[in-house]
Amino acid sequence: MKIKTRFNQIDKEGLYFIADIGANHDGSLSKALELINLCKESGAHAAKFQNFSASKIVSKYEFDNIPKSTHQANWHKSVFDVYKAASISSDWTPILKNECDKVGIDYFTSPYDFDAVNAADKYVDLYKIGSGDITWLEIIEYILKKDKPILLATGASDELDVQRVMKLIQSYNARHVLMQCNTNYTGNNENFKFINLNVIRRYAELYPDSILGLSDHTPGHSTVLGAITLGGTVIEKHFTDNNKNIGPDHFFAMNPSSWREMVDRSNELFLSLGDGVKRIENNEKQSHDVQRRSICVSRDYKKGTILSKEDLVCLRPYSKDGFHPFEINKILEKKLNVDLNKHQSLKRNYVV
Repeated sequence: MKIKTRFNQIDKEGLYFIADIGANHDGSLSKALELINLCKESGAHAAKFQNFSASKIVSKYEFDNIPKSTHQANWHKSVFDVYKAASISSDWTPILKNECDKVGIDYFTSPYDFDAVNAADKYVDLYKIGSGDITWLEIIEYILKKDKPILLATGASDELDVQRVMKLIQSYNARHVLMQCNTNYTGNNENFKFINLNVIRRYAELYPDSILGLSDHTPGHSTVLGAITLGGTVIEKHFTDNNKNIGPDHFFAMNPSSWREMVDRSNELFLSLGDGVKRIENNEKQSHDVQRRSICVSRDYKKGTILSKEDLVCLRPYSKDGFHPFEINKILEKKLNVDLNKHQSLKRNYVV
């Protein structure tokens, strides 16, 4: 299966940044289009939206009869009304897709019901499965049957949850991204204690064929840098034009400035990681010579001199075809076959 998306180019050869616009369009199509352009300018590779109908994702009855908790405690509307306001018309989809194509980033979505999957399918080349749906195997299998890559977030899940869904994904031999996630949306610095980035290392052991990533809701990008160090290459963060906007996702999202900083520092880190093979790198070959030492003579010597340790000194730079300090025993009791000046480097053909 050939996928036209930029996502197809990563496969552990680069980083892929997803700007989750989520509800930050504030119900405005023009705002959504503006955010797509800002995503591109800030270095995102994809703009991700969420397609759902409030009545198909939350129970108004149940949420009206339990206390609001976590991040929802600060919502001024009911949970149902917040979801209703955040939902977008499927009529937006071709317009959003076209704008993403125009600016040169990928468009995709998290669809939260079967109708949403069907409505989006002709416009997307990959799907995101939100953490909250990790136990809804029916819709995950429905998406897998679309024969497109999927990204799976694993927030508020344990290893049994992950094993269950990964068994399904592997049965379809689907190209996928397995993403560590912590689903606390409060933006509290205390959340860093619970991110558990080493889960990415664990996923690498358990699922070596998976592309790894992080879906993150913490302030800043320190967790992103940590995830990349541990092997994550796909990064998802919420995106807004202004953190002071009113709405459920704005305050903890990245803005154009912080997003660009994240991308730039992440790319620097990714390049810095290398392949793990220790070698003399191309950019340090000159340093190798000027900083390393050669074995030199300690004063002027005539041809025929038999060398002892007192006749030798180790000095920079290393001279081509010279002796390294650890090779001193190869020189002792050898005879010079040339005249040498004080501190001149011994070449291998100068002794016999």
